[in-house]
Amino acid sequence: MTSLDKPSEDTQQDNARTVTEAALFEAFGGVRGMVETVLPGLLFVTIYTINKDLHMSAIAALAVSLVLVVVRLAMKDTVKHAFSGVFGVAFGVVFAMMTGNAKDFYLPGMLYTLGLALAYIITTLCGVPLLGLILGPVFKENLSWRTRNPGRKKAYAKASWAWGLILLGKCAILFPLYWWADTTQLGWVLVALKIPPFLLAVWLTWVFLAKAPAPIDVFAEMEAEERAAAEKDAAAKEGAEAGGRHRRES
Repeated sequence: MTSLDKPSEDTQQDNARTVTEAALFEAFGGVRGMVETVLPGLLFVTIYTINKDLHMSAIAALAVSLVLVVVRLAMKDTVKHAFSGVFGVAFGVVFAMMTGNAKDFYLPGMLYTLGLALAYIITTLCGVPLLGLILGPVFKENLSWRTRNPGRKKAYAKASWAWGLILLGKCAILFPLYWWADTTQLGWVLVALKIPPFLLAVWLTWVFLAKAPAPIDVFAEMEAEERAAAEKDAAAKEGAEAGGRHRRES
């Protein structure tokens, strides 16, 4: 490797890391997405800790989730993270209201976390890691990593294992608390476990993908193929017209 080659490779690696950071930020919502995830549950447990009023706590959590969606809509921003928060809170409110047990506000989210953990692990064992399915479109590579980019498939597998095991660890803490602890204890532990495991999983994903080969931009390939086909058709048409003129002149 010459001294001229190394800066070029370093630049490519830096570009790959920048693209990875931007893709992860987009896929997982960044700081704002984390706030939208934490705020409803934090409001619920805070109000319930103060006055033990299930209805007031549930209505406040649902109201703030709806406000977050309205703010997103007003700013013409993507609402997928805010909407997911609304649905999660709504399910929690329904469960808690039906059973009269405030702890059931958290149960749908806990079951979702368990299901997601199993999905990460099972899809990885099946050779189609879930994180690749999630991030493939973000990186504009779709499923090309499965057959054309084994280095990225390996990175997606490692990252999916990380997500699955971290989420399982979170469930191993929360489900015993659901049975043994009271609502406020469970709520505060759940709020405390919202961000740190998520950040750890995102960081590990960044580490694995930043070291992986660059994604294959299948959209750019399709556009290039379309341009090549259009140029070929134009050349053939031009050749046919030139042949026609030559025959008329002769």
